[in-house]
Amino acid sequence: MKASMLQQIKGKLVVSCQALENEPLHSPFIMSRMALAAKQGGAAGIRANSLVDVQQIMQTVDLPVIAIIKRDYPGSEVYITATMKEVEELMEANPAMIALDATLHERPGEHQLPQLVAAIRQRYPQVLLMADIATLEEAEQAAALGFDCVGTTLHGYTRETHGAYLAAEAFDFLRKVLAAVKVPVIAEGNVETPEMAAQCLKLGAHAVVVGGAITRPQQITQRFVKAMG
Repeated sequence: MKASMLQQIKGKLVVSCQALENEPLHSPFIMSRMALAAKQGGAAGIRANSLVDVQQIMQTVDLPVIAIIKRDYPGSEVYITATMKEVEELMEANPAMIALDATLHERPGEHQLPQLVAAIRQRYPQVLLMADIATLEEAEQAAALGFDCVGTTLHGYTRETHGAYLAAEAFDFLRKVLAAVKVPVIAEGNVETPEMAAQCLKLGAHAVVVGGAITRPQQITQRFVKAMG
């Protein structure tokens, strides 16, 4: 399963089907239909947030899932699969891959990132681990810790990198990550057009994750409204 999932998404599109509680499409059923639409459109994988969404999506489509749980912890900037608790919840669904915040920020709970990775490897050796990173240093650390792949997910969203995801800069960052690590690099974050996704692959990304540009209609609507003045 491990090797096959990375092979299955190689050179292809993964669609992030997520809607937070304050968003109009927040519903495991709706996200499962989003995943079905993504599959019918040719997606090779799905990224999803929360156990209930992951379970319903896995019941609806046979694509591999990158699973996460977004949960805020007081005093910590880490919110994507922050602790072993979230990993244990997600493993009830036994997804092919789990993504973790792999930034250098202080984590909540008993484990910092090296200890958390070691604990997951010991308890759940079958699951692939994706590192959601924001900086080159974090990508290098993730590769050294043995993550199966690195994603540019948080570049532009952390305190240190806020706003640094304009297209030209984002491609420059992707190039640097690709040059710095040997593990597969998944391009994710503000991939807004098919042309940008194709460019990510051309540069050497293993796969591309697209979310908002496909599955968040309120964001898509805002882009049209803004462009129309």
